[in-house]
Amino acid sequence: MTGDRYEELGLVAGLEIHQQLDTDTKLFCRCPTTLREPSASTDRFVRYLHPTTSELGEVDAAALEEAQRGQRFEYLTYDSTCLVEADEEPPHELNPEALEISVQLAQMLQMAIVDVAPVMRKLVIDGSNTSGFQRTALIGKDGQITVDGVDIGIEDLLLEEEAAQRVDTDAEAVRYSLDRLGIPLVEIGTAPEITHPEQAEAVAAEIGMILRSTGAVKRGIGSIRQDVNVSIAEGARVEIKGVQQLQEIETIVRAEVDRQVALLAIRDELERRDVTIGTPVDVGASLSATDATVIRDAIAAGGTVLGVRLGGFDGLLGRTLQPDRRFGSELADHARKAGAGGLFHSDELPAYGLDTADMEAVAETLGVSADDAFILIAADEAVAEAAMAGVCARAAAAREGVPEETRAAMEGGASRYLRPLPGAARMYPETDVPPVPVDRSVAEVPELLRDRVDRYESDYGLSGDLARGVADSPWRETFDAVVGDGVDPTLAASTLTETMTMLRREDVMVSRVHPDDVQEVLARSDGGTLAKEAIAPVLTALAADPDRSVDAAVEAADAGGVDAAAVDAVVEAVVEGNAEQVQTEGMDAFSALMGEAMAELRGRADGEVVSARLRAAIAERQVD
Repeated sequence: MTGDRYEELGLVAGLEIHQQLDTDTKLFCRCPTTLREPSASTDRFVRYLHPTTSELGEVDAAALEEAQRGQRFEYLTYDSTCLVEADEEPPHELNPEALEISVQLAQMLQMAIVDVAPVMRKLVIDGSNTSGFQRTALIGKDGQITVDGVDIGIEDLLLEEEAAQRVDTDAEAVRYSLDRLGIPLVEIGTAPEITHPEQAEAVAAEIGMILRSTGAVKRGIGSIRQDVNVSIAEGARVEIKGVQQLQEIETIVRAEVDRQVALLAIRDELERRDVTIGTPVDVGASLSATDATVIRDAIAAGGTVLGVRLGGFDGLLGRTLQPDRRFGSELADHARKAGAGGLFHSDELPAYGLDTADMEAVAETLGVSADDAFILIAADEAVAEAAMAGVCARAAAAREGVPEETRAAMEGGASRYLRPLPGAARMYPETDVPPVPVDRSVAEVPELLRDRVDRYESDYGLSGDLARGVADSPWRETFDAVVGDGVDPTLAASTLTETMTMLRREDVMVSRVHPDDVQEVLARSDGGTLAKEAIAPVLTALAADPDRSVDAAVEAADAGGVDAAAVDAVVEAVVEGNAEQVQTEGMDAFSALMGEAMAELRGRADGEVVSARLRAAIAERQVD
């Protein structure tokens, strides 16, 4: 890894890895962890959430900002959710399966495991938890992993409840789905010991490998999320949430470093200038004849157009911070947080229907000089006032450099403002769940995924791709079982990876097939009583009705085997029906005739057997 620039800047980064566990039930109730479509919702209810003071009498800044929005939250319920998710019933005891997996992970991360896990409440009032808080329990601390020869500390491992999934937002409410709320989730936090963007991605990959090694984590989009904490020597700690893809982490870190460097340059420039933040003024009268649709619509709807002079800010609002993000974008984030659609700033004008005459009229009203900039916000009066207050506060903060805050990851590596960085005031004890004793003896440490891949390659002669595929597959225990029974490893691995993947892409619910049935199908194929070509149709039949027997599935798929005489009869008929082609092309006719023969046999005969019989028949016909 190289990164002299990042060493000079004093880059320090840490990761928070959030991974859903693949348990049967949720963390504090016995509802299933199955995800549902919003269209399957059976009912809904509404909540408004408000911050509370901590035991020290403090109010968390992030929670307070969310509360000031007065947001209406709507929650979709299902026949698979209960009163616990609705916060109408106390939580049940903590899921012992989730606790065992968490202890297992803590051991794999070389952590000190707690004797008793007290459950805490973490204040969250963005609507993602109906209660206004998230339940979380410390399981392990002070661990370590080694990546590329460098030791990276693992500060803590928490077992907590997954948040509700946001499904829709409109003028009426933000809507959440309760199917996801309460799924067990582990949060793994590294120490702030990452010093290069490439290292951040490598550390996340190592932790992801350890998580998957358990065979007990969920897969798919949204099941794992990475939050990245980034700071540089003269900057501040910034948390970037919601990084979905491992490959995005390096880009995210680089982009945040660039943002902080640019903000520090703006700070330095502001120190050299006579900087003032003006008082917001209604400039609607100055824009009565504007062609700007947003402004005309706001005035027509009885709203207002507020303007503010930013003394000494000329040219800085258009300063690039990240790809497609300027300092003006930072201010616009705060305007949107208050409900405004955005803002206009002088560094990007004339544009958007605002011409030179409009700019001159606004400048005169606000008292803007050549070294100044200005901001315009058009919205409902209350929204415009709140938005402008947020914008002015953020502009004033630019004189200090980089504010501590929480941001949301965006496509391409950039990020946008979410809320102030949460503080300790948002944590307090859970009163409905007693402390949970932790038994270290119940958790067996599994084989690491990379070691399993190496073993599959060396012991079974699998290719690297096939070994990695089956080792990282939910069917790996089935693979171990069938290979232990003597089934050909390549047949087993290719079926459990390539065939299963093909069927999933065809919307076959292979997850419904019982592992014992998969084992029997593979054993029959390896033993010669079920053609390899019949494996997919039989698995499809089992997925359609998991309660049917393998014999019934074979019958349903019309995959019953045929004897040698029947194969010979089909082959002879195909060769005879294409006698002229065989005579002319010889063995070059094989591929076409093979397809015809297999279509006639409909997967009831092994392809290798049919191939051998057909080649013999063609050769015999040529001799004749």
